[in-house]
Amino acid sequence: MSIEIKPSKALDLWRIAIVESVRRDSPDLSARQMALLLNVYLTPAPHTVRGLSDALNISKPAITRALDRLSSLGMVKRKVDEDDRRSVLIQRTVKGSVFLREFGDIIVAAGKETD
Repeated sequence: MSIEIKPSKALDLWRIAIVESVRRDSPDLSARQMALLLNVYLTPAPHTVRGLSDALNISKPAITRALDRLSSLGMVKRKVDEDDRRSVLIQRTVKGSVFLREFGDIIVAAGKETD
């Protein structure tokens, strides 16, 4: 599915969504944290630090810092991979799912405002 949208409208949609998200009593995530969270929730599991680092083309220490923040917020959790005890899997949580569903609702509402 493809949606044609002009850059100025796309930016205004993003502006409206971001403004609404910071007005709410929810975590204020950095762009890196949001990209990581979206990747974990919208791409097929399993997810590892190495895999996320490759997918986002950022360093493993940067992924680890973002995961530390997301974990402290309860949006993802780490679990040792039972098949390879050296590897840590990044898993989704209910809290993270709710956060992204609500953020998606914000974007939909923003789209209606710009029509």
